[in-house]
Amino acid sequence: MAPRRPTYREPHPVRGAGVAAGGGAAALWLLVFGLLGPGLVGYLWWTLFAGAVAWLVALVLVRVGDRGVATGIAIVTAGGWSIAAAVLATRWATSGNWPLW
Repeated sequence: MAPRRPTYREPHPVRGAGVAAGGGAAALWLLVFGLLGPGLVGYLWWTLFAGAVAWLVALVLVRVGDRGVATGIAIVTAGGWSIAAAVLATRWATSGNWPLW
């Protein structure tokens, strides 16, 4: 009989429920912070700040926690930053002034 091959398992597998939970939490986090800012400039700065904090949490979760939740946080944060960048570019293109200064 041939020897059995070793089986390697991921210690913290990524599961769909964790990704959904992290994505939902990050979406709510970005929404709350985005609503704090009065006007476009406030929205952009609060979204950048909230996204940076969310990514730091995701990095910690990758290291010591649930990688699925970290994945959801990272995906939604990237999407939120993309929306903020599109809004910034649209305002800049229509007004001719850089809105963040």
